[in-house]
Formats: sequence, structure tokens, C-alpha cells
Amino acid sequence: MKRLKNPVAALSATAVAAALLLYGCGGSDGNGGVADTPSNAAGLAAELQNCCTPGDQDFPKVGGNLGNQNYSSLSKITRDNVRQVGGAWVNRIEGGLNTGVNQSTTVAVDGVLFIESALGNVIAVDGKTGATKWKWTTPYGVITRRGVAVAKDLGLVYTVANGNRLVALKKDTGEVAWIKQYPSDTADAAYLGAVQKVAIVYHNRKLHIGTNDGNRGAAFSADATNGNVLSHFWGIPRKGEPGYETWGGAEEANRTGATPWIHPAVDPELNTVYWTFGNVRGGSSQDGSKRPGLNLFSNSIVALDLTTGAYKWHFQSVHHDIWDMDNVMSPVLADVKIEGRDRKVVIYGSKTGMYYILDRADGSAPLGIDERPVKQDARQSTWPTQPYPRQGGFTELCVSQQPLSTAVPGDPNRAVPNYKTGCLFDPHWDEPILTMPGHGGGANWNHQSFSRKTGLVYTGLGYVGAAHSLSEASNGLRPPGSYVTGAVIAVDPATNLVRWKKQMPYSLAHGNGILTTGSNLLFIGQPDGNLLGMDADNGNELWRFQTGASISASPVTYQVDGEQYLAVYAGGTSIPYSDAPRGDYLWAFKVGGTVAQAAAPIPPLVRRPVSGNAVEGAALPTPNTVFLGRVQTAANAPGTAESGAVNAMTPTFMRVPVNTTVTFRNPVGNTGVHCATQFFEGAFNFRLAPGESARHTFDKPGEYFYNDCFSPRATGKVVVY
Repeated sequence: MKRLKNPVAALSATAVAAALLLYGCGGSDGNGGVADTPSNAAGLAAELQNCCTPGDQDFPKVGGNLGNQNYSSLSKITRDNVRQVGGAWVNRIEGGLNTGVNQSTTVAVDGVLFIESALGNVIAVDGKTGATKWKWTTPYGVITRRGVAVAKDLGLVYTVANGNRLVALKKDTGEVAWIKQYPSDTADAAYLGAVQKVAIVYHNRKLHIGTNDGNRGAAFSADATNGNVLSHFWGIPRKGEPGYETWGGAEEANRTGATPWIHPAVDPELNTVYWTFGNVRGGSSQDGSKRPGLNLFSNSIVALDLTTGAYKWHFQSVHHDIWDMDNVMSPVLADVKIEGRDRKVVIYGSKTGMYYILDRADGSAPLGIDERPVKQDARQSTWPTQPYPRQGGFTELCVSQQPLSTAVPGDPNRAVPNYKTGCLFDPHWDEPILTMPGHGGGANWNHQSFSRKTGLVYTGLGYVGAAHSLSEASNGLRPPGSYVTGAVIAVDPATNLVRWKKQMPYSLAHGNGILTTGSNLLFIGQPDGNLLGMDADNGNELWRFQTGASISASPVTYQVDGEQYLAVYAGGTSIPYSDAPRGDYLWAFKVGGTVAQAAAPIPPLVRRPVSGNAVEGAALPTPNTVFLGRVQTAANAPGTAESGAVNAMTPTFMRVPVNTTVTFRNPVGNTGVHCATQFFEGAFNFRLAPGESARHTFDKPGEYFYNDCFSPRATGKVVVY
């Protein structure tokens, strides 16, 4: 595959875009290149010397190994005895905390578990007894974290603290070895981005550190002995750097985002580190009008030289993103046989619901990826094509048009009524377009697993539709009243085809990592606090255990004194369920464990909530009456102006006893026809001109969502008790 040292200098802006598109995508038919042998997985896991050494007595990093396979060769917990697994111990690492954002995954080295809490503290716990060995309490305030790095050879544990601080702790005592503070001022020439959430990766006396949530952010490497920066790569090129011209002359204020907010994969044999970069933030993630072009390196996987940090190749999965569809899942490295040849691949994806299987040496596509024409909107400067794997997606790419009053909840990608609907990559402007998979669906920042036993890659996913338009705040509207569910899937990376799929009651796209083992077991945590054990061959559930809080992390497994343990941190986060139960439970399990399950917490609601708090219908200024197209005032009366906002129902949330008759009114003064369309049961569908009203008697307990044809964003709910 051809390489250009500086494509910007060599080509015109149009040719640059075409060249970068070409050598990012490849389009290989699988017949080119030279066959190579699978990576040698020899060595102990904790040495972190090979990409794909499976977990053994240790599970030494977030992702399990440098290839993020989340796989362990341990096999003493089997399909035959998994039902005998019980709690070995539980440690409330913050003394019973039940608030905060918990996204950290446990790391196990030398029989000790290392975990970061919702407060940003680091705790070391004895893997056999559950006793706390040491605790580092951050003096810098609460921070969201996703996992420490452990350098066994240096005797250090690395975390991040507020103020862009990298903290090195002594592995055996928790004492601070040193702290390195990176610039926080965006005007500082040495500024690299917000160092905060991203799990750190350690390899060969070097740290790989990502940045998140800022206007600009770089992926960088640092000396593991002092934190000094060794190399960096910006997600958005600066003037004179390759890719700068793919922004079509956009002003600097519109060249923002593309941060590397998930940890990378490392292949020492190929001397390459693989980073994924997020969506554009310039102006709005939904408005592409002021940044024409591909917008590199947003929505891309970029391969960098492990020694120098120099660019090697990239693949962009979404061109000119206007949907917040950044594919930033930690890439997974695997050695697979494709069409009879051994191939080293990187598995990349995917909010878009598609896996991009790439040769990790050059970024070509051994199974083929085609640039297909997509719908256009000149106002959005949309790119004419988007990349599609020839095998299609692992989930649905369009919303389902299932009629009201049919099976409820029905198809998991079912459209909420009254919205204009579409498919992945359909453009939008001022009118909301409801599409699947949404920016919170497909597979997001949950951790995948590649089983060396089955040869399959596994992921959780979410059915989280999104309505995009320029009027939506942030990155799109997840329609109130929609069901937010999910699935677990197994995909064969040798063919990019789904082997099996299991529908699940919750979205599993946000931190719900998967662990697979040498005994063909698969473990995944749920937002309701249950940790599930499944058969990796078919997805059948074999075991479950209630941990007491939502799980937004990956399970791990390790061995102490010849006994296999399973561990998970149950803490909970607010995405995608704001009411997910919280806690600070670090659990370990083993065959014959006698610690009982925790009490089941109140599970999160699987339907997106409406705006506002519940109001008793009888206590309203106009009892048991809903005013359509008006925003509710502090006195629970309708506002004076017609509106199509999300909260343009007065009230948005009403409670009434069974057999209550509720009036729906389009107030005099509104100019448009307004509706009350109940979904998905179809109990009523009123279409009212200004001044008209209609009534419905609620004769069965339950919750009844409805929205408005004037603007489907406006949604209300009646709870009948």
C-alpha cells in the first residue's frame, strides 16, 4: 500500500482527501500481502511483553493483555461447576458509598486487586481474603477513572488525578513515588488535552495516555519512570500536518474534538500502538456546515510507531461525522485465518453497529470494506460515501416501523411514533430524524473480548435510538418513552459474520465489558447489578449473582494458591440509565464460595424518562388536564407560548388513580394541530386543532407515554395507580 510522507504538501486539497480516504480504507479483497504466522503468546501475562498473552494467574491490565482480548486461559471454573460459584468475599472499598460515577475495571497482579473508586482513590485488596492492603486517598478531588496501570518490573501503579496529574504509587505500599503534572491551560504550547478518564496502558517502561472531552486532545506516550512526555499525536492536525486540509478551510474554532478517550492496543512484534479517536465537537457534533471535508482524524483508528510515535496508517470509519458516531471502543488484536491464510488483524468498532476488520500491519481490509454512496444534504457538507464492511453490520442499521397496539415492547429498534425516521448516515437539518443505531447504541465504550478458545469476538450492544437535528442540544435526543435494551453478540472475525446473538433487557454499550475463559465461559455485568455467566458457544445463561449495584466495568479472573477467582467492581454510572443503582462493591467469587448475594437494588427504568417531576392530576390548577404544546410553569400551569420543546406538555408527568378520565387540550392561542399519540400500546391517538380537546379514561394501572405530532420531541407520561 502506497505511503505519502506528507500528502498535504504533495497534493491539492481534493486529492489529499481522496488519498487519505484510500490509504485509510484499503478495500483489499484479501488476496494481497504476505502470509504471516500467529503472534507468539508465550510468557507470563503480567510481563506485558506480547500483544496476545492470555490472562493466567494475573489479569494485569484493563483489557487483560496488550491486545485488549479480555481473555484468560484459566479453566477451573467450568460449565459443569459454575452453578456452584458463590461469593468468596466482598469489600465495600469506600465504606458503603452509594453515589458517584464508577467506571473503573479491576486489575489483578500477584494476587492483589487494584481498583479506583468513584472518589478517585486507589485501593489495593488481597485477592484471596478481600482485606484492604493499602489505600491512596487523592487530595485533588473527585475524578472519573477507568482503570490503573501496573508496572510489575518497576514496582509501580499508575493513576490520574485532577489538574492533569499522573500519579505513580508504590505497588506494595501505596506510597506516592512521584507526581507529574501536565499543562491544563489550552494556551500553553505544551498542552496535550484533558488527562482524566482514560485507562493507562503500560509496556516496556513507557506509558500510553489518552485525553478526553476537550476541544483538542492528543494521544501521547510518557516515560514510566518520571512521566516526561516522549511523543504525541493530535486527533486534529495542526497547520502543515497531514490531514489538515481535510477540514475544507474551516476556522480553528470549528476544528475541535477528535480526542482519544479510550485506551489503545499495543503490538510489540509490529512495534505499533493503535489509538481510536472520537467525534468532532466543532460548534456542534450535529452541524457539519462549517467544516466541509473528511475531518481527519475524527472517527478513526490510527496506527503509530511504538518507539517514535510516528504515524503509520489510519482508517476512518465515519467521514464528516454529524451524528456523534465515534467508534472508540478499545481495539482488539487477534490472529485469525482468513480465506486459508493466517492474518494479524485489529478489530475496530463500533457505534455504527459494524466491525471493521483491518490488517494491523497496513490497515488494509482482508474481508473487504466498500465506500457506498449515502444520502446527501449540501447544507451539512455531507461526504458522498461511507465505509461499509461487505458482510454488513452486527446489528440493525435502520429503525423498525412496527405499528402501535402490536406486541409491546416489540422490536428493540422500534420507532417512536410521529418522528421522521431513517437509517444510519441519513443527514438531518432543522427537523429531527430518528435513526438506529443511535450515538448511544450499537457498541460504545464497553470492552470486547476475543476468545482464543472459540475464535470469536464478543461484545454487548445497546438499542438506543437517536433523533438528530440542529435544534437538539449536545449530540442528539434519545426520545423519551423509548425502550433502551440491548444484546450480547458473538462475531467470527475470520468472516465478520454474527455467530449468535442474545437479546438482553438492558443496554450493554457503556462499560459493560465481557470476560471469556479457557473453559468456554463468558461473564458480563448488568445495569441491575446481576453478574451473568454464559456459555461462550451459544450465549445460554448458566449462572447469575446479584452484586448490589449496577456494573459498568469488566469482570476479571485470577488465581491464588491454585484456586481460580472471578472478580468484578459493582459501582454504577449514569449512562445510559441515570437511575442505575450505585455502590462500592468489589466482589470476588470462587467455586464453593459462601458469601451470599447482595439484596437486589431497585433496577433502572428501561424507558427513557420524560422531563419534570410527577404531579398528582387532581392537584393541578386545571385538574386531570394536559395542555399540549405548552411548557409547564413553576405553578404547574401551562406557559403562554406555543412550543415544540421536549417538555412542551403541561404537565409532562401526571399521576392519577385507576378509572380517572384525563382531558387532553390544544389551547386557544396555539397555531398548529397538536396530538396526543399514546405509545406503544396505542390506547389513544388524538389529533386536535387549536381550542379542541379530547378525553380518555385510564381503566388499567400502568404507565402511558404519549407524544405530539406538532413536534414528536414533546413527550408526556401518565402513571395510573
